[in-house]
Parts: sequence; structure tokens; C-alpha cells
Amino acid sequence: MGKELFDNIPSKVGDLLNDVKNGRIGLPDLQRPFVWKDNKVRDLLDSMLKGYPIGYVMLWESPADFENKGQIGINDKTFNTARDLVIDGQQRLTALLGAIKGIKIKNVNYKERNIKISFNPLKREFAVWSQAYERNPEWISAVSQVFAAHEEQLNVTKFRKAYISQLNESRVRNELPRLSDDEEIVIEENINALLNLNIYLLPTLRISATASEQDVADIFVRVNSGGQKLTEKNFIETLLAVYDNEIHDKINDFCRTSRIPEAGTSYNHILEVNPVHLIRATVGIAFKRARLKYAYMLLRGKDLQTGQFAEEIRTDNLLKFREALTLVVNLNHWHAFMNIVAEAGYLNGSLVSSENAIVFSYMLYLIGKTEYNVQPMELKKIMQRWFFMTTIKGFYTNSPESAVEKQFADLRKVHTSRDFVDYLDNEIKSQFTDDYFKYNLPNDLVTSSTQSPAWYGYVASLNVLGYPMLFSNTPTSKYFIVGASGGKSSIDIHHIFPKNYLSQIGIEDDRERNQIANYTFLDYSTNIDISDNPPSEYVLAYKSRLGVEGYKITCFQNALPENFENLEYHDFLTNRRVLMAELIFRAYRKLSE
Repeated sequence: MGKELFDNIPSKVGDLLNDVKNGRIGLPDLQRPFVWKDNKVRDLLDSMLKGYPIGYVMLWESPADFENKGQIGINDKTFNTARDLVIDGQQRLTALLGAIKGIKIKNVNYKERNIKISFNPLKREFAVWSQAYERNPEWISAVSQVFAAHEEQLNVTKFRKAYISQLNESRVRNELPRLSDDEEIVIEENINALLNLNIYLLPTLRISATASEQDVADIFVRVNSGGQKLTEKNFIETLLAVYDNEIHDKINDFCRTSRIPEAGTSYNHILEVNPVHLIRATVGIAFKRARLKYAYMLLRGKDLQTGQFAEEIRTDNLLKFREALTLVVNLNHWHAFMNIVAEAGYLNGSLVSSENAIVFSYMLYLIGKTEYNVQPMELKKIMQRWFFMTTIKGFYTNSPESAVEKQFADLRKVHTSRDFVDYLDNEIKSQFTDDYFKYNLPNDLVTSSTQSPAWYGYVASLNVLGYPMLFSNTPTSKYFIVGASGGKSSIDIHHIFPKNYLSQIGIEDDRERNQIANYTFLDYSTNIDISDNPPSEYVLAYKSRLGVEGYKITCFQNALPENFENLEYHDFLTNRRVLMAELIFRAYRKLSE
């Protein structure tokens, strides 16, 4: 049998939680959003009280030389460097810390909150806290109160007597009998049983520091019955949370404020930032790596040539990461780039099919700005076209890390600002060829998905060109600005050949009827006016309102064949796809001016 890479060390819950509090065990989920619902925390405590298994915890021994360095910072942790990192069981331990220790956690919007689980010592029941349980003297409003009394060496007996006294007072007021001796015994037993959750044995696997990242990932998959995978992102977030909490806090603060519509924050209408977005951009700038597995190795202190770990390497690489992160979270850089994305027609997140396109384009923008010193206006123009191309082509959709690794290899031959701009320009031209717009793009428009990059590219092109909606003078772009509509959308995607009309002429397949070439934007009133009328009827009415020249213009601006109302439906789709591709090309040319 090969050498075992792990030890089986069943641990008491109380010991694990104390080790997390004093920093001996690194638990990154205390800084990350906690995704469990409170009823799941309640069920966890209930299972423990009943003696049921609740899973396991997996730790990874730190590769760094370990020593107790005393208290640091405001966290009042005894250990400066974690001895073990929590790889699996993070949410479970976070839930227990929140419910038992009363430590605040962060919700999905990065706002701090408490996990409050109430307990009924008479019925031996848990419940998610509510005002009803708060007011009901039969319930202890939060179990953390009991554990706090125990930990602070207060007399738990006094706590229990105070509870019994309040409950008796309530019963007298409500003309109910006082607690019997047997009931008081039940209360005592159940409070003691609650406190005994501290000695609940939780299966714990500690993986050796000598295990490789791949070993840990493989162990995780084989042990985890849910079939989940441990990603490089998990590794990196764990390291940053444990080894450089200031970096981790900076990442989380940026993510949190991207959801807060206030000045001086990272808030924008295009992307709600997640840690992996910032990690990817930072790793690219700091190490010129797209594959996060290499970044994890570097941050863990591994020499990629020798395979050896060293504290000096880890310290140096964390410094590089910190410096690159400062660029990434610079609000001036961030908002300047978000404006570039918007000016490329992608006014809000509903039009962006690939978050990778935002992240990797932002990385390139920062490289162009800070490493090649490209002039601001020139950088703005090339990045507008770059983002327009990468989003429509799905450049960063399939094998994005490979695409970026190739870019880093290419950039090693790029030395000047002129070279950088020319490199991106040549890449754009190699993707946006005449044949692409003439043949490939019309084929990409053969789809019924309004979430396809080609459809989003068409809508972005309307925004770039400033074209109004069909039969309207209002620019389409106006309706993609946040706050432009109320509860009912003031802009609708309408079938140019209405679905009911197509059904009447024998076309009943939704995939055929819902082709994006059969879609256009209409304001709410125009949509109601057209309703299910066939094109031959509603076009006649709008021709008379707009006049011959106005009608030609609105058809041109909405990629509609003139006299489309007289075309057979499938001929209409074929013709319109060509015109939609031409409209996207016009927007590209405008961005190239």
C-alpha cells in the first residue's frame, strides 16, 4: 500500500470552532458569502442533537513553517499563520460558528448578519428565529446565548433558573400551572444536551502538506458523495483568506460595493463582481498566467521549476498579487473600462453573454494602460472594438484560459504601445473578416435564443448606431438605461410576423416562429397596437403615418427588407439575417472611425 496522504483525526466540534476562532485553522468562508438558508442550519443542529452524522471536515496541512507568532491585528487571533486550511466543510463550520458562537456571517450581498437559531428546552426543538420565538418565554431566542453563558464561565445553572423563572411568570399571567419538577428536570437535561454539541465528534481528515494540489482535488472528489469538484478558485480564495486577510478583505469589499448604487463604489450596470473575476484579472497581470492552477501554486510558495515550497517565494508572490490587485480595484481604471463596454453598445449586464469577456478584456486594458502606456484615447478606441469583437464572436467562451495563455505568449513579443495596439487590431481583423460578416454571422443568427452572442451583438449595434426602435423616434439605447421602465417593461421584443398569424398559415413550431430574425424591439404602445395583426395589415398603417421615405429609413435602421410584409416567412428570415449582419458591420465600422 502507498504512503497515506492523510490522517483521520475525529475532532470535537467545540475544539474545531475554537481553533477557527484563534486562527489555528483557516476558514475562508467567514469572509465569503454564506449561502445556506437558516433552516438548513436549524436542521444541522437538530441532526447533531439526535446523534445523526452530519458529514465530515477536510483539512490541508499548511506547507509553511509553522510557529505561534502571537496575536495579530484586530482579529485577536492567537496564531498568525494557520496550521491547517479547511478544504471541505467550510459552510458547515461557518454555520456552527454563526449559530453556536454568535459570530456574524456575510450574506450573498456581502452584508453582515447573525444566524439565530432558537431552542425550546421543554420540547427539545430548534427553530429559525423570529419575533414570535423572541417573545415566547418557552423559547431561548438564540442558542448562542446558552453557549456564551457556558464559555464566559457564568453559572449555567443561573441561566437555566432565570429561564424557568421567566417561563413561570408567563404561565401565572396566563393562568396556567407553574412548571412541575419533572418539567424542570427535562429543561435541565435538554440544556445540557444542547451544550454537549461542543463534544459532538465530527469526522475530520487532515491531508498532509506534502500532497499536491491534484492529490487534494482527487481526494476531495472521491470522498465527496455529492460529486462536487474542488476548483483552483477554491484553493486561491482559501489561501488569500488565511495568508493575507487584507487582500481578501479588499477583494470582498470591491465585490460588495459593486452591488451598492452609490458614488465612490465599484457599482455599475454591467457586472456584479465576484471574487473569481478579480482573482483572474489580478493573476493575469501579476504572473501573466490564465490558468488558475499555476497561480495557486505560486501563492502557496511553490517554485514551478523545482517543485519545492519556500516561505520567501510565497511572500514575494503575495506581494506581486497585492500590487496587481491595487491596479485591478482602482476605481478610476474600473469605471473607465466600464464606460468603454457601455460605449461599445453593451449598456447593461442583460446584454453580455460572457462575463469572461469583461474580465479578460479589463485585464488587457490594464496591461495596455500600465505596462505599454498606450495613450488614453487610442486605448479606449481599440478596447471598444476588442470588446465588441470578443463578445460577438464568443472569443472567451470556449477554452478561455487557452485563448488568454496564447495572448500572453504573443505579448512577450510586443514591446511598445504601438505594437500593443497593432497586435489587438490584427487580432480583431483576423476574427472580423469580410467572409465572417457575409457568411458566418448570418449563420450564427439562425437561432431562437435571445441569449446568443449574435443577438446581443445586434442589440449592441443598435445602441452604437443610435438607431430608434421600429416605427419610433426613440433610440433603442434609451430603454437599456437603468430606471427607464417601471413594473411593466416599456420596451418589448415583438414578433415581426406574429406567432398567432404564423400558426394560422401553418407554421406552429416555436423554434421556427421564435427565430431572432423574427424579433424587433417595440415600445409598449406600438406592441399593443400591432398585436397579432399580419405584417400586410400593420405595415400599411405605419407606411401611411411615416411616409415613403420615413418607412424606408425605419426598415434600414431595423435591418428589415423593404416590402418585407410581402415576403414568404422563410425568405424573410434569410433576407433579414443578412441585413442584421450588415447592421452589426456598420456598428463595427463606426467603432473603428
